[in-house]
Amino acid sequence: MSRRPARPARSVTAAAAALAAVGALTAATAPGSAHASAHPHPAARHVLLLSVDGLHQSDLAWYLARHPHSALAQLTAGGVQYTHAATTNPSDSFPGMIGQLTGGDPGTTGVYYDDTYSTALLPAGTTDCAGAKPGTEIDLTEDLDKNKDSLDAGQGLSGLPGSILQMTGDPASLIDPSKLPVDPKTCRPLYPHSYLRVNTVFDVVRTGGLRTAWSDKHAAYDILNGPSGKGIQDLFTPEINSKAIGYDAGDWTKDNAATEQYDGYKAQAVLNEIDGYDHGRTHKVGTPAVFGMNFQSVSTAQKLPTSDGLTGGYAAKGVPGLLLVKNLDFVDRQVGAFLAELRKQHLSGSTTVILSSKHGQSPIDPTALTRIDDGPLLDGLNSAWKSAHPGAGDLVAHAVDDDAMLIWLTDRSRAATDFAQAYLLAQSGTGNDIDGKARPFTASGLQSLYAGADAARYLHARPGDSRVPDLVGVARYGVVYTGGKGKIAEHGGAHADDLDVPLVVSGAATPHGVRVDGPVHTTQIAPTILRLLGFDARDLDAVRIEHTAALPVR
Repeated sequence: MSRRPARPARSVTAAAAALAAVGALTAATAPGSAHASAHPHPAARHVLLLSVDGLHQSDLAWYLARHPHSALAQLTAGGVQYTHAATTNPSDSFPGMIGQLTGGDPGTTGVYYDDTYSTALLPAGTTDCAGAKPGTEIDLTEDLDKNKDSLDAGQGLSGLPGSILQMTGDPASLIDPSKLPVDPKTCRPLYPHSYLRVNTVFDVVRTGGLRTAWSDKHAAYDILNGPSGKGIQDLFTPEINSKAIGYDAGDWTKDNAATEQYDGYKAQAVLNEIDGYDHGRTHKVGTPAVFGMNFQSVSTAQKLPTSDGLTGGYAAKGVPGLLLVKNLDFVDRQVGAFLAELRKQHLSGSTTVILSSKHGQSPIDPTALTRIDDGPLLDGLNSAWKSAHPGAGDLVAHAVDDDAMLIWLTDRSRAATDFAQAYLLAQSGTGNDIDGKARPFTASGLQSLYAGADAARYLHARPGDSRVPDLVGVARYGVVYTGGKGKIAEHGGAHADDLDVPLVVSGAATPHGVRVDGPVHTTQIAPTILRLLGFDARDLDAVRIEHTAALPVR
């Protein structure tokens, strides 16, 4: 396949002029309409959204400099590249993806991570709601699957893994309702799509009568359907944390070749959809107006110390190692296949491709890595609390610690949050570095720790909200909370390595070869998609709440 060489990016001044010449795309200011309706002259007929977990803007820049004739270079040259884009904080997969498709940050969407806690909902399995005490973990991971060990999440397909494209496009049917939190108002299990506090791009586009599709890694991505539960007509979610058939390492993330194979199934689904079929190429349904997928292989290449005979992570600060280079090449090939198929189907002139990432990964400097076992820190906090309060139970209700700390407490009082904050900031110990050698830490590895109302304000949430963490810890650069030595990077935190992701909008309705160096946010993707398709961006709840502006792409 022949590709045009990448054109040099125009300067910021030239970019601004080019954008002004074709009209800046900004969020509408009219009140949100009761029913979404497409503009009679949309700028694009299709939007293909590609999210590459772990990909940094620095990774993309590194790759483009060395591969000026690559598919990624072609994509970047064919549109607008935003070089200072930031994802959500926390920078986990769930809030990151939800931000792209709602226009809202976690304080608005109510989703802070894929495994959190709510003081308002009831534990899974509750049947006597009148007498039940609220407060429960909200697990939106593979644990919801009817069978999390199976690639099809328990559908029962024969001939796996090859038959996975026959998987249902309605993954809510593969969620075990007995594992879901219970809504005290209805005394019924609460599905992920009902947990989301705002609507999604898919909700709006479906209401407008257009087709939607998406591919992601767990059945719990039913959440992207939005509160209607019907936003995505074809949602393909092979379970990434299932047993990787044909590999000895465990699930599909434990061997990078397995992750590439897994991503390949979702890439084939996208190709089928470009051709006008459903994800399994069973029914001719027409190319969706909004569709796309999430890539996982770059993320595992960043996190695994070694895989397939290659060293993972970064060879030096910001310099991809051999395994990561292999995966950047892999993603480039898939992007090339998508662009070629769009041309083949005569859709390239009517399709806008958006490339970004749910989250980055930290650290990109291997010498900064400090692995800390968070288990003893949390156990110590519970012990100290009970010692100071005889007869009390554990203080920690739930915690998520990757390269940040999110902690929910059983006692949300000022006294309790102050106690937890003081305890954690006083802890020191010994972790280990990239080579497994001892490395001391202080203040539980934290740079700062927000507690109570300060934690809520840090996350732009209302203090006392039933979902917001009681403590939010910003780890020192390089800290990864893990009990072993099998991980060299993580995400979820607030450092640049977690937040700085690529953002490219290319194809229909975009000027070519434009580079925008000013700050933008991945939540701006959602109103941009709607405006490209001719919808009112204010049909999105989060856009109205946060006044999220669309990206200046035309």
